[in-house]
Amino acid sequence: MEREHWLLCALIAVPLLYYLTTILPPRSGSSSSTRRRLPPGPRPLPLVGNLLDLSGGNGNLHHALARLARVHGPVMRLKLGLTTAVVISSRDAAREAFTRHDRALSARAVPDMARAAGFSARSMIWLPASDPRWKTLRGVAAAHAFSPRSLAAARAVRERKARELVGYFRRRAGQEVGDVGEAVYGGVLNLVSSALFSVDVVDVDLGAESARGLRQLVEEIVDGIAKPNVSDLVPFLAPLDLQGWRRWTARRFRDVFRILDGIVDRRLSAADEASSPAAASSEGGTHDGDSLDALLELLSAGKLTRDNVTTIMFDVFAAGTDTIAITVEWAMAELLRNPSAMAKVRAEIQGSVLGGKESVEEHDAVSLPYLQAVVKEAMRLHPVAPIFLPHQAAEDGVEIGGYAVPKGCTVIFLAWSIMRDPAAWERPDEFIPERFLDREEEMGFRGKELEFIPFGAGRRQCPGLPMAERVVPLILASLLHAFEWRLPNGVSAEQLDVSEKFTTANVLAVPLRAVPVVRTC
Repeated sequence: MEREHWLLCALIAVPLLYYLTTILPPRSGSSSSTRRRLPPGPRPLPLVGNLLDLSGGNGNLHHALARLARVHGPVMRLKLGLTTAVVISSRDAAREAFTRHDRALSARAVPDMARAAGFSARSMIWLPASDPRWKTLRGVAAAHAFSPRSLAAARAVRERKARELVGYFRRRAGQEVGDVGEAVYGGVLNLVSSALFSVDVVDVDLGAESARGLRQLVEEIVDGIAKPNVSDLVPFLAPLDLQGWRRWTARRFRDVFRILDGIVDRRLSAADEASSPAAASSEGGTHDGDSLDALLELLSAGKLTRDNVTTIMFDVFAAGTDTIAITVEWAMAELLRNPSAMAKVRAEIQGSVLGGKESVEEHDAVSLPYLQAVVKEAMRLHPVAPIFLPHQAAEDGVEIGGYAVPKGCTVIFLAWSIMRDPAAWERPDEFIPERFLDREEEMGFRGKELEFIPFGAGRRQCPGLPMAERVVPLILASLLHAFEWRLPNGVSAEQLDVSEKFTTANVLAVPLRAVPVVRTC
């Protein structure tokens, strides 16, 4: 009865609190930050704020936000329940935010589900950039998972996994593949996990049950964190966990870290039993010099804790797969929908050193400018993360586009609109890889030109960028080199559906179906 009484009081208090803090104008004695001009936006309703305004966009949040931004401007204020959010949706506003206020906006607005099992307090995904732990974890990931030296050491593994993916499609040559993206995703999962930790997570014999469990658990956690949660919309109700999402997520975090601890334990046991650093791992392969070896060296030196090791493993695995697999599928879909672009990229492949080679190596893909342009255009037009993980204003005094961004508010960067800004791009809604050919040097993946930021920009830029910029062209070039891809019978290029569906990632609403036909010389 005590809990029900507390809940009743809370439900009565919420509308009153919302009215006092949101609907009423500030009093004359309010602070200077309150008196500054706030961004425009749709008028919020009591309690729910602007949630009903987000119901459009065919169920895609980024489309709904883009529609509102076209009315209210590139710096827009929304009320999401009792939470204030500022949405940035143009190149110029993004440039101002990242060049003038990157430090002030580099904290995270942490969803309640990410706090489950204390995860947000130890993950570089959610820790504020000002926290020394974030700097340590980010530095370790950059030096031992995504540094040029680490990536060069694992190049042969990535190329082998790309060949295995080609082999999968080769066994199905001439047949319709009902979900190209799912097949690519499985191959990428193995590529990332093998390159980093020498573990396959799909179709492995030893530890297969645990490996498949890891993939499923990570997907469930990522999906769960994106679910609407009363605890995020009405933060003072978060301790109640009314929908049970935090408890649900905590159980999955415990299962994930039990699996990751098992991988670490097996590696430590193998190291104790073997005299050679290249001894066979319990997963049946070799692991000389992979990222896990480096993490365990830091652990033995006392520079990392056991929790640090498994959390870094989770962070890089969870963040490193979607971008690669989904971008490959989008690029394939757009090439099949645009036969002239497909013809150009195939001619480039056949006219290069690849023409006489059996398989593709990473340096081959780097030497194909039109293929690189196809990858960038797919990322621009269909970013895997059309809305970046939410930032938070950690300081007062932030002003973007002449509008105040209040301290403590959530800041949402709408990458989908930023990379379709008509002020930056001609015919922004069309797939035109040629637009990147003349700007190859300046328009890289690092987010220096703020109209192209598929991996974000500033302190919070995705740490997995160095791997993705190598692997996406490698896989795409491998698939285009090995096969002539055709649409199923009865489907024309014009009929291919490239509608978007965004939940935790921006994917094809209708999975890509295609027929791989073995290339003839």
